[in-house]
Amino acid sequence: MAGRQSVLKPPSSATPVIALDAGTWSRWDGDALELTLRVKPRAPKDAFIGAEGTHYRVAIKAPPVEGKGNTALRKFIADAFGVAPSKVSVIGGEHSRYKRLRIQAPRTFPIPVEPRSQ
Repeated sequence: MAGRQSVLKPPSSATPVIALDAGTWSRWDGDALELTLRVKPRAPKDAFIGAEGTHYRVAIKAPPVEGKGNTALRKFIADAFGVAPSKVSVIGGEHSRYKRLRIQAPRTFPIPVEPRSQ
């Protein structure tokens, strides 16, 4: 799959974004979007950093202590994708900086993701 190009759904109705292997860090499961992330805790601000191989990098201000990092990550992702925090779940990597998140029925797309198959 290396070098495969796919047209991704843009964050707005602007021109489509072309990216390499975006499907490696995002995929659809029905109406739920699953993301593979690499999280940087204790960052200066919460932000999307960019794609890096098979992960999308995200910075979170909260420390990775007593679930504070995961809670802050879920809230940041929920706000960015236009859903309630209860619609975002950590499905893998609960205690790791490499995480799999599931977003139920996202309404906005702040980053380009794999197009949903019809």
